[in-house]
Amino acid sequence: MRIKLWGARGSLPSPHAPELIRNGIRELFEGFFECGHQSRKDIDRYMSDLPRHLFGGFGGNTACIEVRSSEQQLIIDGGSGIRPLGYEMMAGPCGKGSGEVHIFFTHFHWDHLVGLPFFVPIFIPGNRIHVYSVQPGLQDVFQTVFRKPFFPVPLESLGSRIEYHILEPRKPRRVGDLTLTPYELDHPDPCWGFRIEKDGKVFSHCVDTECVRVSREQLGPDLPLYQGVDLMIFDAQYTLMETIEKVNWGHAAASLGIDIAMRERVKQVIFMHHDPASSDSKIAAAEAQARQYYKSQLRAAERAGVKAHEVEWSFGYEGMTVDL
Repeated sequence: MRIKLWGARGSLPSPHAPELIRNGIRELFEGFFECGHQSRKDIDRYMSDLPRHLFGGFGGNTACIEVRSSEQQLIIDGGSGIRPLGYEMMAGPCGKGSGEVHIFFTHFHWDHLVGLPFFVPIFIPGNRIHVYSVQPGLQDVFQTVFRKPFFPVPLESLGSRIEYHILEPRKPRRVGDLTLTPYELDHPDPCWGFRIEKDGKVFSHCVDTECVRVSREQLGPDLPLYQGVDLMIFDAQYTLMETIEKVNWGHAAASLGIDIAMRERVKQVIFMHHDPASSDSKIAAAEAQARQYYKSQLRAAERAGVKAHEVEWSFGYEGMTVDL
C-alpha cells in the first residue's frame, strides 16, 4: 500500500497570509547571507538543510488521505485536501468519465466535507462515486452540502452517479484487493477510524480522537484498530497541556499516540490534524516536545529493566507519502 496525506490540518483550512510568507522569505535570505553563502549551488545546499517549519511547512488543507494498492484506490475523508487530489485524478479514467471512486468518511464535521464541492470528478458524467460511512444519513449529508445557500449546484445536477453504502461497525468490507474495517474513536458525534489490510500489511487511520479510552480493557472491541499495525495515522491537534485545557473537544496529543504505539508495538506513526491556529513553528515545537516525551519513556523503561518497543514516528505534512 501507498498512503499519501493530501491534507494534514484539522478544523479549518489555514493558508498562510501573504505578509507571513514575505517575512519568512526575508528571514531565509538573512540566514543565507549570514552563513556566507553566495552561489546558486549554495542556495540548494542551504534549503536542503532547513527544518520543515522554516521551509515548506506542514500545509494548510484539511483531512484527506489517499490509500493505493496495485489494484485499488481508497480516499478517507473529503476535507479541502481532496480538491488537489481530484485534479490529479482527472488525468486518469475520471477525466474520461469512466472513473470509479471510493470515499470513506470518518464523520461529518465540516473540515472533513468542505472539499467535496470542489472535487472535480464528482461533476463528470459517467463517473461512479461510491461513498461510505458507518453513520446513517449519508445521503442527507450530501443533500445538505450540495444545496443552496451553501453551494449553487444541487446534488441532482452533478454529472456523476453517487452510490451510498452504510458500513457495519467492526465488520470487514472488501474493496478490490483491500479490506477495510471500521472501529469507533473518541470524538463528539460518532467518529470511526479505519483499519485497512492487504497482504499482511496493516494501515490504521485514527484521526479525530481524544483517546479517552487508553487501556486495552477500555478500548474493548475497538482494540484491534491498534494491534498488529505497520502504519498508524493518529490525531495530534494539541500539545499535552492543551488537551487538559480542551477536554471533550475530541482531539489528542502525540504523547497519547506514542504510549499506545509503544504498548501495542505499532511500527510507524504519523501525527496530523494540526490545529489551524498553530503556526508551522508551533507544530515543530509540539513535535520537539513529543520527542522529549518519547525519549523519557525509553529511559523509564530502561531504568525498570524493560525492553521498550521503539517506534518510528514523525509529524505529518501535506504531500507526505509512505510505502508499506
